[in-house]
Amino acid sequence: MPIVHKSTFSLSSEKFIENPYPFYEEMRAIDPVYWNDSFLYPGWYVTGYEEALRILKNKKFQNRVPVPEASGRFKNLTNVQSNMLLFKNQPDHQRLRKLISDVFTSGMVESYRPAIEKTVEELLEDIKHKEEIDVAADYAFPLPSLIIAGILGVPKEEMYRFKQWAADLLQSADFTRSRRVLKKGEKTMAEVSDFFSELVEERKKEPRNDLISRLIESQDQGSTLTDDELTATCILLTIAGHETTVNMINNSVLSLVQHPEQLKQLKEDSSLIDRTMEECLRFESPTQMIARSASEDCTINGEHTIKKGEQVYVLLGAANRDPRKFSRPGKFNIKRKEAAHIAFGSGSHFCLGAPLARLEAKIAVQVLLPYLPAGQPVSSEVQWRRLTGFRALKTLPIKLEN
Repeated sequence: MPIVHKSTFSLSSEKFIENPYPFYEEMRAIDPVYWNDSFLYPGWYVTGYEEALRILKNKKFQNRVPVPEASGRFKNLTNVQSNMLLFKNQPDHQRLRKLISDVFTSGMVESYRPAIEKTVEELLEDIKHKEEIDVAADYAFPLPSLIIAGILGVPKEEMYRFKQWAADLLQSADFTRSRRVLKKGEKTMAEVSDFFSELVEERKKEPRNDLISRLIESQDQGSTLTDDELTATCILLTIAGHETTVNMINNSVLSLVQHPEQLKQLKEDSSLIDRTMEECLRFESPTQMIARSASEDCTINGEHTIKKGEQVYVLLGAANRDPRKFSRPGKFNIKRKEAAHIAFGSGSHFCLGAPLARLEAKIAVQVLLPYLPAGQPVSSEVQWRRLTGFRALKTLPIKLEN
């Protein structure tokens, strides 16, 4: 039997939402592979970097949909999630990932660079003369919404819906969810599914130069992609792609403004931008947790036996601050040499959209950089969204330098 430990505060506390890192350190100090059955979701909580890497690369630890498939009350959520690449296991994961990768290529991502640069410049033109902006609402949200809409072929006038869709569906997959949140997520998933199902049917009749049309073309050429998987893929790219990029931009801007000496270094040496973005991903990882389920008994670190069916929660935000891997992990350092973070996961489930998220966030930060305040305190109105699996800002008011 695993040793049971009691924590000093809960995953749903305001203290945790504001700053989860002391809690991660508390768990790691007890054990980097930590069993706790006093949480709402009992299981193994992994805070160690090497341990996290082993689990993410081990095919014995499988994905599962966030809402139990046995639950008959949330059929829209479970049906769509079960068709998403994110929650597939072998052999379906490999099949679906290859189909999407063949269309969602690095060349396609790079081809969007001019569109990203143009969109960022247009957004900046609207806000740069203001004394104060909310980076989250005025800058970080519109950019990925416009880009993902362009990639999928969603009419721009519909992109305003992405924000609420993402908020509802992310909350329904998070530890903080309630019955009310799940009911709202169920309703939202039905709405999103109908939207993309109709769009798929439109593209079947009138193909365009967009991702949906290319995936339909792959079906016509004999691929095994089903319509349900195609719809689920559109939803995944809209929600996950949008959220990851928004949070990466917000968290990067916040980290820089909170560390004026680092911001000054970046302003003086733009060649540090790539290392800066990797440090931002490590320091405030947009995704904080990945869930797995053991498909058979497994041993970790030669001492922890994880039984078949037990839940494993890999805390990416904790692993990326493991002092055994990173020197002074709580220090934000844009010249850091250790860059092997796992903010986008690892193994066969490494985030497919990572290159696009990196490109969008890098351009967004580069263009905003001259306007970021040096040495000004961050407003007390900065708010984190009530999520445990994601590090996501609700508001980020910043006074611009003009």
